[in-house]
This record gives sequence, structure tokens and C-alpha cells, in this order.
Amino acid sequence: MSHSKDSPRTAATFTSDGKPTLKTIAQISGLAVPTVSRALNDAPDIGTKTKTLIRKIANDIGYVPNRAGVRLRTGRTNVISLVMPTQHDLMSHGARLIASVASGLRHSPFHLIVTPFFPDQDPMEPVRYIVETGSADAVILNQIQPQDPRVAYLMERGFPFATHGRTEWADRHPYYDYDNGAFGRLAATQLAERGRKHILLIAPPRAHNYAQQMMAGVRDACAARGVTLTIPDTVTSDSDTNAVIDYIRAALGATPQIDAVITASTASAMAAVAALEQTGATVGQQIDVFAKEAVPFLKLFRADILTMSEQVGAAGEFLAKAAIQAIRKPDDPPMQGLEVPSDADGPDSAI
Repeated sequence: MSHSKDSPRTAATFTSDGKPTLKTIAQISGLAVPTVSRALNDAPDIGTKTKTLIRKIANDIGYVPNRAGVRLRTGRTNVISLVMPTQHDLMSHGARLIASVASGLRHSPFHLIVTPFFPDQDPMEPVRYIVETGSADAVILNQIQPQDPRVAYLMERGFPFATHGRTEWADRHPYYDYDNGAFGRLAATQLAERGRKHILLIAPPRAHNYAQQMMAGVRDACAARGVTLTIPDTVTSDSDTNAVIDYIRAALGATPQIDAVITASTASAMAAVAALEQTGATVGQQIDVFAKEAVPFLKLFRADILTMSEQVGAAGEFLAKAAIQAIRKPDDPPMQGLEVPSDADGPDSAI
């Protein structure tokens, strides 16, 4: 490969196989090698302008750190693992979370890997593997249970982590969560204000902490407003779409006074609309559908669906920073964030 006389490669030395090193960047920038190293590792005592310069030079010359060398020097892998289930995700919420965590790590020395676990697999397996092999410096978890054994294990081992959701020990660990209790209360209250008297809640799987929070919020609001509430045991917002449709059709046949459905996912909201329309009902007239969504889609599907938004992008970027802090400053108070929902987007709201 040839280089112009202005190419930085003519101004600095490279290894025998042509790979740039920290010394290469130091020669080009005029800074000391330790300063270059600290800038690339996002050291807090290095200024933003210097970090930007060093990263630009590194990108321009194709510098890639030797991971084996980094691990020998620091004991770190510079890897954060997002542990994700492999279940089908209709609206790509998982993909949005992956993208937002990656964005949060973009200007840091840390890289993201995704570690999957399967429906028939013990969720502890991938977490134990990461900890016991030292294949990452921290993990990010979702689908959190109230007494999540993965969180208990990580706290016991003192291994850095952050959770998308809260456990019963949330005061002791980093997390970012959506206030599903507030969502439930707001949804049921606004439906009651629209004159609805009999609500059907298609809740998340009950093993997850956010399901317990959501159900509690809906129950509290229904009790305060004198609204009847039904929560099925046989289907959840994660159930197969046809199963949700069949359940809602049967529920409307058995309890025709149902006049509102609250759902915890885009897929279950679409299933609810299909079930209602198959029985001859019109959304927003005989029956309301109220849904939480992470992608602004449902109003394009049916304008009269009531929705609240969950900012998955903000969650991922926060979790990336929380995991980095857990690695670098384990004795500091854990980073914790809670998204509180605002009022619903009603039938007349603009997209």
C-alpha cells in the first residue's frame, strides 16, 4: 500500500508487520505514550480535546489494541456482555437495547458482546460462564425477577453488573427501569376517566418484577375508581399472538361487559385489536385498548389505540455507563435510573 507524503505513516514507526502501536500514536500526536494509553482508556484526568485527538489518530491509522496485552497489563478484557434471551421479538426491542448499549460504549475503551441464553437453558449458565472464565469485565441483564438468582450470584461474587429492571435488592446495585407501577396506575385511571368500568389486563409473565409492579399499579387504580379488573393466568403479553387473540375473544364472550384492555407489549396490543375486531367491536368506541410501546408504531396501526412510550434507547446508554462505573469505581454508590411515564397519547394525538 502506498501513502502520500502527508500520511501519518511516514511520520512514525510501526511494528515489523505494519501494525500501529501506542508509540505510533504518541509520535504523531506529540504526546507521551502513557498519556496516549490513558486517553484511549478514557481516564478522567485526560481532557476531552486530547481524548478526541487521540481517538481520531487511532482511527485514522487503524490502531487496534492487543487484547492479550491489555489483559496482562490491566487484568481487564475491556468487554461488557449483554446477556439476552433468544425468544422472538416482534418489534425488535432487543435489537434496540443492543444498539443503545453499544452507543453508550462507543467512545469508551469497552466493547460489547451479546451472550444469548435459550428458553430451555438455565439463565444462570451464561452468567456463571462469564464470571468463571473472566470473559468480560461486567454484564448487563434484563428480564429481572424480584429475587433474581443471577443478581444474587453477581453480588455475592463482587462481579460488576447492571440490570434493566429492579430486584428487591435494587438499593444495592446499578439499574435502569421503567416505572411500570406508574404505567399501570395511569392507564387504569385514564380508562376510568373515559368511563370504562371493566378492564382486562394482559400482563407480562408474572415471574418478572415489572409484571408485579404493573399489576399492582392497575389493581390500586381500579380499586380506587370502583373498576372491575380481570388478569388472566393462561396468557401474558409474551404469549403467542394467536393464543392472546383466542383468550380475548373467549373473555369477551364470557364477560361482555369488558370495555377496556391494557397490554404490556406491542404484539399483545395488536392481538387485542384483532380479537376485538373479529367480534365486531371498534377500538376507541365500544372498547379501548391501552398499550405500552418502545417503538412509535401502534398509532400507525390503529389511530384510536391509547399508548405510553418507553425509552429503550435511553435505558441502554444509561446501563452502559452504569456498568463502566461498576467496573472502575466499585465503591461508589451504584448508578440508578427510573423512567417515569407521562400521560397517554390519546386518539387525537399527533405521531
